[in-house]
Amino acid sequence: MAWIFLAIAVVFEIVFALGTNATHGFTKLWPSVLTLVAAAGGIFTLSLALRTLDVSVGYTIWTGLGSVGTVVLGAVLYKERITLPKLLSFAAIIAGAVTLKLASGL
Repeated sequence: MAWIFLAIAVVFEIVFALGTNATHGFTKLWPSVLTLVAAAGGIFTLSLALRTLDVSVGYTIWTGLGSVGTVVLGAVLYKERITLPKLLSFAAIIAGAVTLKLASGL
């Protein structure tokens, strides 16, 4: 169940990051509300995952996969460029997350 909570937390993290851009400095009401709800939801579901997972594993996967998802969806939603260095960085983050999961034995 911890991995499910962590996956939900990652989704909230991505929504939070993308929503922060959409708030235009928290001057737009609904994107601001969505961003604050996503931030709270991400922290809450991460805390549920960390009841079982080591914080070193859970937090690293949360931030790493959240970063990758944010960059990928940022390219789709905000037309940001994905360059070769970004792709190599994604691969490193994903490899690190997979290695942490395997090392955790969970």
